[in-house]
Amino acid sequence: MAKTAVPPVEMTDLLVVTPVNHCKRRVEAYIALRYNRFMAKEITSAEYQALAELRYRIRKFVREGDAVARAAGLEPQQYTLLLALRGLPAGVEATIRTLADRLALRHHSAVELIDRLETHGYVRRSRSRDDRRRVLVTLLPRGEKLLEQVARDRIGELRASGAALAKAISALLEISPSPAGNKQTR
Repeated sequence: MAKTAVPPVEMTDLLVVTPVNHCKRRVEAYIALRYNRFMAKEITSAEYQALAELRYRIRKFVREGDAVARAAGLEPQQYTLLLALRGLPAGVEATIRTLADRLALRHHSAVELIDRLETHGYVRRSRSRDDRRRVLVTLLPRGEKLLEQVARDRIGELRASGAALAKAISALLEISPSPAGNKQTR
């Protein structure tokens, strides 16, 4: 079956109702047009500085949080899993797959992490009543107590010095794109 050529998309064409097979192309064109209109042709020095500052602030917060978790007797990933478990949105089941996704881990890595937490009595695994293949993870009181200790410190830290992190994010979001050719240099 021969494919027919799709005509180029203009901004005014985006308002025209098109056949379903052209829908994806129209959405892609719309995204490309918005991206090109709102993005500077070259990244400015101010944008690099704002991005570097944001990364620094995030890494600093994470590094300090890792130290607090270790002082409480948890490895950083154990704390992160406990936090992900306790912080799941209402209605979301705490399956191993869900927790692996929330931590950007592979399934088997999440299983190993849960094994270690279960050994310490911080979490418990159980089979779903609806589907015995699904394994649910529950936070136990001992794990919740330890999580609260570390989380309380991290929340206090954010309240005390989170303004610098918010400022770094705002600086990056508020930098207006410069016209092409007006690259700012150091």
